[in-house]
Amino acid sequence: MRSFEHGYFLETPLSHELLMAVRAVGEFRGRQRLYAEQSPEVLATLKRAAMVQSVESSNRIEGITVAPGRIDGLVAKKSKPRDRSEQEVAGYRDVLASIHVNHARMRLSTNLVLDWHRTLYRYTKERGGKWKAKDNAILEVQPDGRQVVRFKPVTALATPKFMERSVELFSEAMTGQKTDPLLLIATFVFDFECIHPFTDGNGRIGRLLTLLLLYQAGYEVGRYIGLERIVEDSKETYYEALHKSSQGWHEGRHDLRPWWNYFLGMLTAAYKEFEGRVGSITSARGAKREMVRRAIAHLPPRFTIGDIKRACPGVSYPTLQRALADLRNEKKIRCLGRGPDAQWERLKG
Repeated sequence: MRSFEHGYFLETPLSHELLMAVRAVGEFRGRQRLYAEQSPEVLATLKRAAMVQSVESSNRIEGITVAPGRIDGLVAKKSKPRDRSEQEVAGYRDVLASIHVNHARMRLSTNLVLDWHRTLYRYTKERGGKWKAKDNAILEVQPDGRQVVRFKPVTALATPKFMERSVELFSEAMTGQKTDPLLLIATFVFDFECIHPFTDGNGRIGRLLTLLLLYQAGYEVGRYIGLERIVEDSKETYYEALHKSSQGWHEGRHDLRPWWNYFLGMLTAAYKEFEGRVGSITSARGAKREMVRRAIAHLPPRFTIGDIKRACPGVSYPTLQRALADLRNEKKIRCLGRGPDAQWERLKG
């Protein structure tokens, strides 16, 4: 909430590096549909693998682990949870699956967040779906075993109001379109973690919110690459970014940039991994030329070779030339100039 009050996030200066990161992730989003059309069978395999990675990693970050060989059966609902850890894994699986299927129909609200938390604990004896009843703190364990308070979240008494206002301000900011949705999503998730509205489960709910809001903004890489696994692989950086940006949050004097940088870096890593995996699919003879054809079909009527190269990473220049020559012979495109920077035009019919 603090990051959205009085347009606070709009006062945060942006570096050229951050702007380039936002642009790069936007370009990845523009290409994801092209990649998704390459091989439905392989992408279905990526989806299944991502589901397992997401469930396992998001829980493991919180110290919730299951025995080797059990996770696949739990995620596929072929095995029943047999202890507390497996029960929590199954609850996370259910929320994640609902996001994958129903994200377009979900409306962000405090009721939705509470319902997710209830589902998270549906297989346990604990009753979820209620805001914290007591104040909590984010602790850090020192090397000597001592625990020190790293951050004090919002009080239990203030939590319902803060959550309602946070959702309201985020929705207004998204409607206002005064900055890129990626930064707004990152900011909302960050404020959620600072509020820390539950006694337990805040990190997992925060990562589920990340996935939902990215899906709704058109960033669907989490369908094929487990974002939670990337967070787990960079866990120290993840916590450090949260810590740095949370300093001064209560007073509205915090710096969102460490968290923004981490968030965009996490997404960039996911998209690069996705493109790397799908790129290997296109190694078959003729597949890369087909990829170029599809890219051109989705580009504006006039384009350059540079536009195609950005849409088709991993496709060599000679392959691009051969694909263009084929299309020109078929009278589907024509060249409007000379040299590598010349414009091309897609013809109708």
